[in-house]
Amino acid sequence: MLENNYIELIPSKVSLVDEVLDYYKRNREFLEEFEPLRNEEFYSYDYQKKMLENEEKERINKTSYRFYIKLVQKPKKIIGVIALNNVVWGPFCSAFLGYKLDKEYINKGYMTMAVAMLVDYSFNELKLHRIEANVMPKNKASLKVLKNNNFQNEGISKYYLNINGIWEDHIHMVKINYSMH
Repeated sequence: MLENNYIELIPSKVSLVDEVLDYYKRNREFLEEFEPLRNEEFYSYDYQKKMLENEEKERINKTSYRFYIKLVQKPKKIIGVIALNNVVWGPFCSAFLGYKLDKEYINKGYMTMAVAMLVDYSFNELKLHRIEANVMPKNKASLKVLKNNNFQNEGISKYYLNINGIWEDHIHMVKINYSMH
């Protein structure tokens, strides 16, 4: 677990299934604009349990590190998700950053803190060289989070991800661990 005075980043574990399902159900409409299309099965207990089992395996295999964000003052409620996905070791030594926050907790600094905590973990504990994040140009809040964490804009990736049924351009943001040079 990673924590500061305000938030905790809890590693994936199957015991979180009820809280994770609650998070996704509460934020279903809000997240649609920023995520791939989801079918009804996604919002089921069994599906989320299976996802959490997979996330635990990926952590053991060191290919992904997913954390669930909770407020220190409300430890029973997940308010967001943050992850290092597609971790590639060897000469690449990089990962893709992904995150999302509950609609009730945006613009309060929580995601900026969570990204800072995960970057610190990535560079100092995992010893990753590079973290990449891709954001739709219209997602100003997410771009602000990355800029506040000193990610650099490396350009536009055209038709990068299928979001809510549409191939969307994304701004390619990167942070490099210069202490490894």
